[in-house]
Amino acid sequence: MLHVRVVSPVGLTGRLTHELAGDVGVVNLVVHPSAASCPDGDALEFDLISGSANRVLQRLLDFGLDRTSSVMIEQVDATIADPAEHPGWRPRRHGERAPVWQVIEARIRGDAEYAPSFFALLVFAGLIGACGILTNSSILIVGAMVVGPEYTAIAAVALGLDRKDGTAVRTGLVVLLAGFVLAIAVTLVFALCIRWSGRTPHAFLHGIRPVSDLINSPNLFSVVVAVVAAVVGVVSMTLAKAGALIGVFISITTIPAAADIAVSVAYQSWSEALGSVEQLLLNVGVLVIVGALAIRGQRLIWRSASPGPLRSQPTPPHRLEPAPGPDKLRIAAALPHPAAVEHHDLINLIKPVQLVRDEQRRAPGRDREQVRHQRAARRRLQARGRLVEHQQRRVG
Repeated sequence: MLHVRVVSPVGLTGRLTHELAGDVGVVNLVVHPSAASCPDGDALEFDLISGSANRVLQRLLDFGLDRTSSVMIEQVDATIADPAEHPGWRPRRHGERAPVWQVIEARIRGDAEYAPSFFALLVFAGLIGACGILTNSSILIVGAMVVGPEYTAIAAVALGLDRKDGTAVRTGLVVLLAGFVLAIAVTLVFALCIRWSGRTPHAFLHGIRPVSDLINSPNLFSVVVAVVAAVVGVVSMTLAKAGALIGVFISITTIPAAADIAVSVAYQSWSEALGSVEQLLLNVGVLVIVGALAIRGQRLIWRSASPGPLRSQPTPPHRLEPAPGPDKLRIAAALPHPAAVEHHDLINLIKPVQLVRDEQRRAPGRDREQVRHQRAARRRLQARGRLVEHQQRRVG
């Protein structure tokens, strides 16, 4: 469940409210007329079922609300509601929550803002990796994998390929190239200082290099690990599995390969340096390509799981309930007709329609669906009567 807040221009509120109220995934829709400033307009907020979020958020973008204001989205930690009273709620499929692609893409793009700290972390990770290679310490290699921030750029490139965004792809690849070159250069200077100072560990100096040999020897298992890590990385981001994403960080051999390139060049081990270059290119390439394919596969899988866009017929009428504070309306169902209610009509329809919630208990022999339809028909007639009365008063 998501909670969405948006500011709507006054002339757009009627259409927007009709669209939202008619969607099965939108609940608890509230309109605060003329309550927003900077920009000015009507403030809308509603809760959104995860399975319908992609469709509804896309409609908000189609209305241009991302340009006239902004769409604020918050994750709802828990919801207390009776599923029997909300048959349209389908937030999960086989126990999994539907990914909200607009939120995921915004998060990936936000992480892809390559500040100086991004390059600094790559350098620090390379130095830690070099220490792990020289001392044959697997623990330091794991630490370097966790510190390295390169996966954010790799994910941005994969998303750019999926969205056919050439700018994002080019930017991500250039940043990866520049970051790894910088990390290798600084690590090379560090390794040369260690060598010239005579502080090289004896085991490494005499060719006992199990960690380096593992890094600079790409094979079939390197490909398998890279493919699996790419898939797991996409799944962890789209389905909010943070623990799995940490596993991806300590599975991909990118920072260790960059560190081994620098150390091998410093000690003039040219074949090992070439093997590490192959390892680095293999991991980055597989992570990008398989990651893009995994994102596309996730979209296809969840597209079939999305619920229908409209509420079941007959469509409930427009119902307004006073909310706390002046001039606040709670929209509980769809508008009577998108062309029949102008913005000022929406503001003036204040009188609530009382719902008979104990009707079903008084008629235990009737079918639940039949009771629901009867209640909807009664509300529709009451709303139409109020609308006609309102229009007559305006004419008079």
